Amino acid sequence: MPVTVVRFNLVAPGASPAELGARYRAALEMAAYADEHGVTTVQTEEHHGVENNWLPSPFVFAGAVLGATRRLAVTVSAVIGPLHDPLRLAEDIAVLDLLSGGRLLTVAGIGYRREEYDRAGVDWTRRGRLQDELLETVLKAWTGEEFEYRGRTVRVTPRPASDPHPLLLVGGSSKAAARRAARLGLPFFPSAHLPELETYYKERLVEYGTQGWTMMPGAETPLLHIAEDPDRAWAEYGGHFLHEARTYASWQSGEIRSAVRSGAATVEELRAEGVYRILTPDECVAQDLDNLVLHPLAGGMPLEEGWRSLRLFTERVLPALAD
Repeated sequence: MPVTVVRFNLVAPGASPAELGARYRAALEMAAYADEHGVTTVQTEEHHGVENNWLPSPFVFAGAVLGATRRLAVTVSAVIGPLHDPLRLAEDIAVLDLLSGGRLLTVAGIGYRREEYDRAGVDWTRRGRLQDELLETVLKAWTGEEFEYRGRTVRVTPRPASDPHPLLLVGGSSKAAARRAARLGLPFFPSAHLPELETYYKERLVEYGTQGWTMMPGAETPLLHIAEDPDRAWAEYGGHFLHEARTYASWQSGEIRSAVRSGAATVEELRAEGVYRILTPDECVAQDLDNLVLHPLAGGMPLEEGWRSLRLFTERVLPALAD
């Protein structure tokens, strides 16, 4: 049985506060429905100041999802580490870990949008050092013991429930990210299918005398939408996927690697490319993917269409995969 993920970033270009409120509530209802029907994971993410309302507060949303569900995991992939106060982040994750019984997984990256750093008043050139400090600090904080932080003695309480600490992975597509994960003995989450970077990480584990593992996307990790008639769905809703794909691609420089990066300029190119796929239930089963990532509200997708996709996924795809 593959890992099944429902992804939410709550993008909704031009939406009013009332419309955004309805979208957020629908996402929680979808998460609860997915939980009841055996979906493995809800995934969310963080971006700031985006005109299309991309979700800026992943842990607030994660807490709401964890409160609305009982079994599935919630992955924040990724939190932009240097934009956060390390002590407060340690507290927030500890509280969510206690509330959820350890169902929160956090991937910490450094991001790739300089404007987000400028907006937060954080020095872009120090992002690597700030990420090191953040990771080192939260690991010390979760022990519940006193430690030195920026010249003063501090303690963070409460301690999280998970032993030795909540699941924390280092994300990225660079050797620096792989080294950072290995040095700290943390799992590594490459942002794309990068076997050579996984090998480099394992070599650094040996060098540092630490232990860790990788959670790497497969060679194909498309974002999925399920429809009875894919041609109709592409014609009616392809613009939503293209909006999100173009926005995401515009943020990334040539050295950034991502499993869901698109180079398409038109809906037709996006459909041919395969990063976003609209499939019938039978076609989805036949994909034979290790990870199925459903994106029911992509790019401001109408709520009723998002629900249709989710219901087809849970009622038609998941039972067929279980047989």
